Amino acid sequence: MSKLILGAYAQRNTDDHPPAYAPGYKTSVLRSPKNALISIAQTLTEVTSPRFSDEHFGSKDNDLILNYAKDGLPIGERIVVHGYVRDQFGRPVKNALLEVWQANASGRYRHPNDQFIGAMDPNFGGCGRMMTDANGYFVFRTIKPGPYPWRNRINEWRPAHIHFSLLADGWAQRLISQFYFEGDPLIDSCPIIKTIPTEDQRRALIAKEDKSNFLEADSRCYRFDITLRGRRATYFENELT
Repeated sequence: MSKLILGAYAQRNTDDHPPAYAPGYKTSVLRSPKNALISIAQTLTEVTSPRFSDEHFGSKDNDLILNYAKDGLPIGERIVVHGYVRDQFGRPVKNALLEVWQANASGRYRHPNDQFIGAMDPNFGGCGRMMTDANGYFVFRTIKPGPYPWRNRINEWRPAHIHFSLLADGWAQRLISQFYFEGDPLIDSCPIIKTIPTEDQRRALIAKEDKSNFLEADSRCYRFDITLRGRRATYFENELT
């Protein structure tokens, strides 16, 4: 009889991430460190994290169409987003907390500092949360966000995107990022996406249209899978006598 023993998290591969300093993305100039980062051994605070269960969630937490609706339904194109969270060794990441937040169909966030001319939607909050199941699967539905202008350079626009945060087995797996939508013409001109080193890495941030899971006369569907750091593992042989 054998048992899978999970050990330390695999070393973070910095080549999988865009450079911290990318002048084309103007705010990275001030946000990026001036000196090389120092690698330290993994500690208890990195290999552990809070634990969550279904009792912490409401029935509408993963339904951004209904969870803020008051006097009607939000305006915009309804979509379903689903996918799997796995580690870099292909193992499902179960019971991970996935949080999402986004602009509304007009490209405006529900935030007092967002002064974009896009209209506010009183029935759309723009945030939700869910847990992955035993297979690492998640699903939520929402309104497809609109693009919006931003002050990186003159007349630059951000493609439609949804921000997400993942908290899994340990803080070493903590991931905060955003994903985009297949076919958006603004993706290729986005200065943030241009900081990503390779085309394959850029494609990994694009949710693909999943026509087989469209809801008839209701919602389009997109598939987006996420990969987190994994723990090194060995099999321990335990002979029963």
